[in-house]
Amino acid sequence: MELSTLSSIRNTTTSYQQLASLYKQHSDDLFDNVHIEIKGWFSANMASALGAVLDKLTEGLNSIVFTHIDSGIQQILRKNDFLTYYGYSRAVDNHSTTIRYMKLKPTDGKFFSQYVTTELLNRSELPKISAALKEKMTEAIYEIFVNAQIHSKTSYIYTCGQFYPSKNRIEFTITDTGIGFKTKINERFGKNLSAVQAIKWAVQDRNTTKIGVTGGIGLPILREFIVRNKGLMQIVSDDGFYEYSHLGEKEYTMSAKFPGTVVNLQFCTDDHASYLLASEVNVNNIF
Repeated sequence: MELSTLSSIRNTTTSYQQLASLYKQHSDDLFDNVHIEIKGWFSANMASALGAVLDKLTEGLNSIVFTHIDSGIQQILRKNDFLTYYGYSRAVDNHSTTIRYMKLKPTDGKFFSQYVTTELLNRSELPKISAALKEKMTEAIYEIFVNAQIHSKTSYIYTCGQFYPSKNRIEFTITDTGIGFKTKINERFGKNLSAVQAIKWAVQDRNTTKIGVTGGIGLPILREFIVRNKGLMQIVSDDGFYEYSHLGEKEYTMSAKFPGTVVNLQFCTDDHASYLLASEVNVNNIF
């Protein structure tokens, strides 16, 4: 029995690379059992990326077998519903720190928008955000969903998140198993961009692969909020890793290819500022 180990999975390049390597290791398996153990630590929002990888492996009619999961990890992955997809019972989330794991069809856009508002942007731990800005942020995150829906040719979109009280942050992750930025952009424009270059092209305002439509994938307003909130945004696609924060940009080429695209958003909860759109300033003082 070949055992695959996921150890200390966090929101880091090495962790994304572990998940990409898991896929690479078993991508040619057929009618087999994929034995996995999870130990050390597992950032619950990364269940989004793991769920996508495991579903890709079951396309070869393989079965996923969790040989061992550390008890603390098992508890949190039962709380956010991830393990209920693999025969485990659900655990009660008494502290309401999880943003539940969802496996959505590309046609579930309306439900996804409600989910983002209810499970993420209405959380009391976030800084004060005006209703108008919250609506714009929902639209921006929804555009990430639509991007996966229209461009990636994915069968499902996987999403979940986690509030880490001791670290004062919320992580929210969206994953698809589609063709990725590199393939889509290079095919559409006849370019020869690397995965990292394709990601950086896609996040620029007004860049789009949609025919006859202006506007990028909805990230400029999130980029602005992330800078002010001192959060971050990570995108993994193919062998490319890209991170954007108030500290600048980071990019990395991984040794294994992720079978799709991951967008991870991090928001800081120890931020006491209030946020609103520029158009709302002094709106009540206009005569």
